[in-house]
Amino acid sequence: MWFKHLSVYRLPAGLDLDSVALENKLASQPLQACGSMDKESRGWVSPRSDERLVHVLNRQVLIALGEEQKLLPASIVNQFAQDKAEQIEAQQGYKLGRKQMRELKEQITDELLPRAFARRRTTWAWIDPVNGWLVVDAATPAKAEALLEMLGKCADDLPVKTLHTEHSPVAAMSDWLLSGEAPAGFSIDQDLELRAADDGRATVRYVRHTLDGEEVGAHIGAGKQPTRLGLTWNDRIAFMLDEQLRLKRLAFLDILKEESEQAENAEEAFDLDFMLMTGEVAKLLADLVAALGGEKAAAI
Repeated sequence: MWFKHLSVYRLPAGLDLDSVALENKLASQPLQACGSMDKESRGWVSPRSDERLVHVLNRQVLIALGEEQKLLPASIVNQFAQDKAEQIEAQQGYKLGRKQMRELKEQITDELLPRAFARRRTTWAWIDPVNGWLVVDAATPAKAEALLEMLGKCADDLPVKTLHTEHSPVAAMSDWLLSGEAPAGFSIDQDLELRAADDGRATVRYVRHTLDGEEVGAHIGAGKQPTRLGLTWNDRIAFMLDEQLRLKRLAFLDILKEESEQAENAEEAFDLDFMLMTGEVAKLLADLVAALGGEKAAAI
């Protein structure tokens, strides 16, 4: 139970979260299998493959959104539509127009959808009412937003807000790279993406490359902005920080994995991993927010 990509949101610290009430709310939107004509379906699933939709350990809460999606590639629909169009053209003696082809593709989609295979995926979310975090393990903003949308439908009384800091990640990463010094507790790694702010969006990427030379400073001086930067926190977690304050490609280093190997069975391992992850990531987020100047006060 190790998250790989963190989309981070704010909850009020010390939130009085009723896990039983949350369980009942999520139960109103369980994952249902796709019907014959459904392209996709979303709903809550058990994080532990048992009857519970909410897993609680040391006041930390784990939930999971399931998604079932029919696999019907556009290339398959196009091929079937093209074959059908050729048959119609041979009978009628003329080619189909754009509107007719569009209608034919819609018809082919309706015919193939009931026979399409369905793929299931799970998006995890961790709720930390103690420190006021809601963290979604999602590689793309769309997946995080889909989970928040479903959560809003079930638990609209959960006050989720976007996390804002006094210093933007772009400005802070620029300062760290130009000074050659990371904030306390962090070290700069060897992965970086710089992008020009103009319409051309010229991009320079460094992978496993030393970043302390003059070249990086020259790119920043020429107007390119860091949009991703590899960092390591306290020699325990390596990650990529991006311009939207998302943490990607988390790697929990050996010292943490060694602690997790003390479990005696799969259930105990799951809980130990979850406990270690939430404890460490909560500290990482607090240090990262501090490094970015603290949270920005809400406008009055």
